[in-house]
Amino acid sequence: MESEKAAEAVLVGNYVEMETEGNKPMNVKTRISKLFWHGGSVYDAWFSCASNQVAQVLLTLPYSFSQLGMVSGVLFQLFYGLLGSWTAYLISTLYIEYRTRKEREKVDFRNHVIQWFEVLDGLLGKYWRNVGLAFNCTFLLFGSVIQLIACASNIYYINDNLDKRTWTYIFGACCATTVFIPSFHNYRIWSFLGLLMTTYSAWYLAVAALLHGQVEGVKHTGASKLVLYFTGATNILYTFGGHAVTVEIMHAMWKPQKFKAIYLMATVYVLTLTLPSAAAVYWAFGDLLLDHSNAFALLPRSPFRDMAVILMLIHQFITFGFACTPLYFVWEKVIGMHECRSLCKRAAARLPVVIPIWFLAIIFPFFGPINSTVGSLLVSFTVYIIPSLVHMLTFKSPASRENAVEQPPRWLGSWTGAYTINVFVVVWVFVVGFGFGGWASMANFIHQIDTFGLFTKCYQCPPQLNATAVAPPPPANFTHAHQRLIHHP
Repeated sequence: MESEKAAEAVLVGNYVEMETEGNKPMNVKTRISKLFWHGGSVYDAWFSCASNQVAQVLLTLPYSFSQLGMVSGVLFQLFYGLLGSWTAYLISTLYIEYRTRKEREKVDFRNHVIQWFEVLDGLLGKYWRNVGLAFNCTFLLFGSVIQLIACASNIYYINDNLDKRTWTYIFGACCATTVFIPSFHNYRIWSFLGLLMTTYSAWYLAVAALLHGQVEGVKHTGASKLVLYFTGATNILYTFGGHAVTVEIMHAMWKPQKFKAIYLMATVYVLTLTLPSAAAVYWAFGDLLLDHSNAFALLPRSPFRDMAVILMLIHQFITFGFACTPLYFVWEKVIGMHECRSLCKRAAARLPVVIPIWFLAIIFPFFGPINSTVGSLLVSFTVYIIPSLVHMLTFKSPASRENAVEQPPRWLGSWTGAYTINVFVVVWVFVVGFGFGGWASMANFIHQIDTFGLFTKCYQCPPQLNATAVAPPPPANFTHAHQRLIHHP
């Protein structure tokens, strides 16, 4: 208890000034800023975690159910939800351990955002820092790419006058404005609105599918091929893998030691959105989803569907910012701009980060398959394997376990129980998520490239939009006289 109180005193130290300022009289501008802009409470962290977990992936889960079948789809969601919550807990304990050690050394973090690779560096050294940095940055890069692809895919179902590639150009420019959001402190109103928007979209999918009813001759083949089964499983693994921004969300909290159960509570809420929507859409459309990775594609157009698409677009813009902000921080640290006070200078310095994301979204516009590929090759290590290994290595000695700031709960079996779960996570995710999932996802991804090609103009659009526009041949009775009449009336 004494060690926990000491840790809390150290951790809260950097926020004492911020909280005492709240006791002073505030003008209207300051009140509005604190209400909508500057958040660091437990509720802010919960909204950020929940909002970051479920965005465009909500639209691909019915597609995953068509690959897995109903029972496996539900079980994998529950299973990976628990695994994701466990590794988020590990990351939180490692962050608190690192920060407590540094603040005991009088390190001041008021103008510096701690990131996952710095935690690894402080606890295990440069080798682990480089590994964590490579996986985390690559995951965040492709996570941003996925949001951009999803924006173009969704808006197409409202306005198909432009192809998806053109919409990607437009939304790339829109998403670039996230360079002006300084840090996760400033996502209070955005994360709140984002979760409300996705909640509407999720329940729209569920209700609309039930009201639509099953299509004629619907089939629920389920797990017909291993490659499809493991592709669907890794997409669900990706769903509960929002840990790449966990450290940044914790750092934005006034009291980060209260983060422990936040991710689990966020996951429970997310499951109330993902399970009903995926199950209902799969029940209604069955195997048709195998060729439609975006659930909006099969539902008839209506004002309610258009509203769901628009709200999902706004949330994807927010999630793009969630994924990109840690990349902005890394880039700022590389070029020495991280502690710059000028928002405009920092925004200008961040712009080069958006360009490769924009370009990759145009090269690989495969909505759905890219989720599974990122899940198997990147999320498996970034979210599950590395945190479990680092936790075991950090506390491998009896002295480190005895002096740990955060002790594992006794009901779990203390350190023995924690190590048992960690070993299980590493073995399961490496074999099933990375091994079988990587094979299946890459096979599916390569199939998409062979079928549609790189830089495809309109992925999974009606055939005529992907084909080159060719004038239809004239009818048989269309004579030269008719031609002359047309040209010279």
